[in-house]
Amino acid sequence: MRDRVYILGVGIDNLTEEEALQRIEGFIESGIPHQVVTPNPEFLVLAQDNPEFKEVLDKADLAVADGVGLLWAARFLGKPLKARVTGVELIRSLAQVAEERGYRIFLLGARVGIAQAAARTLKSEYPNLTIAGTYAGSPAPEEEKAIVERVLAAAPHMLFVAYGFPQQDMWIRRNMSQMNVPLAMGVGGAFDFISGAVKRAPLWMCRLGLEWVFRLIQQPWRWRRMLRLPRFVWLVLHSARR
Repeated sequence: MRDRVYILGVGIDNLTEEEALQRIEGFIESGIPHQVVTPNPEFLVLAQDNPEFKEVLDKADLAVADGVGLLWAARFLGKPLKARVTGVELIRSLAQVAEERGYRIFLLGARVGIAQAAARTLKSEYPNLTIAGTYAGSPAPEEEKAIVERVLAAAPHMLFVAYGFPQQDMWIRRNMSQMNVPLAMGVGGAFDFISGAVKRAPLWMCRLGLEWVFRLIQQPWRWRRMLRLPRFVWLVLHSARR
């Protein structure tokens, strides 16, 4: 049975990174396609207005709390989560598992050249890691068939998709059964961070939950997306009064 905490109607698995890794290893060993999602407050706000995206989150085999706002909301609602599990750190931990177990990984998405740069970084950290493939592409419907065929030919155990939410998660849901990949996970901007194309916030900012400020300074075009954060707080406060 899954231990889940529900925030704004979306179930978040209540586990540590180590527990998430154990769950994912089970997915891979089963050989059956599974989807992992990495919700943050923006995901949950969008899910209120996008039933199709909410359904994808609900049907995911694992939903980890990638966002300090979710930890705050869970505590506020009286059902605390054990830990934050970020997509970037989860990729690195899974790369280590892949190196040890001989799993193959495929990096899909991001801007042209970024997936390849992220793959080089991971190879430098885990020299025996097998990169089954990298490709930018896009989540456009007209590209799906060719991308699915590319992934099938590479036969990875893990597929990381960096098309940004909700596109990446909906793309995985549409295509996961055809690709026959045991683990498919949407990772947002993780390739940018791993490759060094975008700097991560200093540790002290991460601990204070201020990563969004650091990223907004680097990428000011994101300001419209940041408007979802105060709405998230309002929705959580409102849900607590019901």
